[in-house]
Amino acid sequence: MSENSARSVTVERTSTGHFVATNTRGGTISFGTGSDSEFTPVELLLAALGGCTAVDVDLATTRHAEPDAFTVEVSGNKVADELGNRLTDLAVTFTVTFPDGEGADRARTILPRAVKTSHDRLCTVSRTVEIGTPVTARVEDA
Repeated sequence: MSENSARSVTVERTSTGHFVATNTRGGTISFGTGSDSEFTPVELLLAALGGCTAVDVDLATTRHAEPDAFTVEVSGNKVADELGNRLTDLAVTFTVTFPDGEGADRARTILPRAVKTSHDRLCTVSRTVEIGTPVTARVEDA
């Protein structure tokens, strides 16, 4: 493990059903229960899945060419069964186009491999979900 392996965010309630997550660098994102336009926690998970792989793929392909379009669609089905609430059938779909040119041809060629490598090895979020890392929940005295 590297020295800087710890990751954390702090989630604070701002009002009923509304929260703000703050990272250690001071960045924030608001979310809630879905009663308004804020992302829900499930949507944040989908965004994290797509965003993690998008970062990997972007770094690999844009060394060769800047894309004309780069979209990642992430979907899943929310179910409630004997295992509790969860998502099934998670899918991350890339739609990426590059202009004409030699560098763009190289970017197009490596795109499928970049997506596969991110999914299979690099994307911490999808690797964590697929491997099934246990989560501990506890209450501390204030």
